[in-house]
Amino acid sequence: MAEYGEQPRMGFFTDTSVCIGCKACEVACKEWNEVPGGQDLDLLGTSYDNTGDLGANAWRHVAFVEQPVPPAPPAVELGMPAVGAPAPDGDAEDPGVRWLMSSDVCKHCTNAGCLDVCPTGALFRTEFGTVVVQQDICNGCGYCVPACPYGVIERRESDGRAFKCTLCYDRLGAGLEPACAKACPTDSIQFGVLDELRERADERVRDLRGSGVPEARLYGRDPEDGVGGDGAFFLLLDEPEVYGFPPDPVVPTKHLPQMWKRAAAAAVGVAGTLVVSFLGRRR
Repeated sequence: MAEYGEQPRMGFFTDTSVCIGCKACEVACKEWNEVPGGQDLDLLGTSYDNTGDLGANAWRHVAFVEQPVPPAPPAVELGMPAVGAPAPDGDAEDPGVRWLMSSDVCKHCTNAGCLDVCPTGALFRTEFGTVVVQQDICNGCGYCVPACPYGVIERRESDGRAFKCTLCYDRLGAGLEPACAKACPTDSIQFGVLDELRERADERVRDLRGSGVPEARLYGRDPEDGVGGDGAFFLLLDEPEVYGFPPDPVVPTKHLPQMWKRAAAAAVGVAGTLVVSFLGRRR
């Protein structure tokens, strides 16, 4: 189990199969963390989603994905008389649509690119294993923005500093669960010890597949992925791209140590060549 001091690593498991799109998590996050509202709301005209994406003023974002339901295979004609009322005319053959809903949030990566590139130490890893921005230290350089493989962190236009989910660090210190998880009426957002959440998620996927949902899968659960596993991971009912997630996220700084070693080796080689050349000219 990953531990930070005496405290096990904490995180989120979001089970999108039971998300109803109520947006209680968005509201609770804004209210508790005093995230500005209003200016980030937009009638996008494509769905009931009115925030569009995560950002400095949207630390939680409930995605609404509308998908057409594939038509059922034609019934086999058995030559028996029909029983019941006749089928209505019109769009009776149209199977309709289904909604895929998911409450997105900062992933609190094991290998966090935003944390690696911050020049001021404004970003730090807490005793709970989460990644938090210290607003009184952030200088608004913006290096963290392109370093996030998920496009989560963003600078706020009103003051230039970077903002994102803190996993309610102040609440965790007081022994409380994050506001979004507390407000979720279906337990779609589950908070707890990360290793325990992973076990719970594995069992949930097995249950769904056993009950006829073969497309159920976990996203961000694998500690061997390109970010070392996410502190906030998801159960999805379709490909990650459908929900707006990158299919194979990789932290940009993953190969930074090897790059520095190669750069150092090259510098040593150049210096050695110069020394040999200088000594040769003296002779």
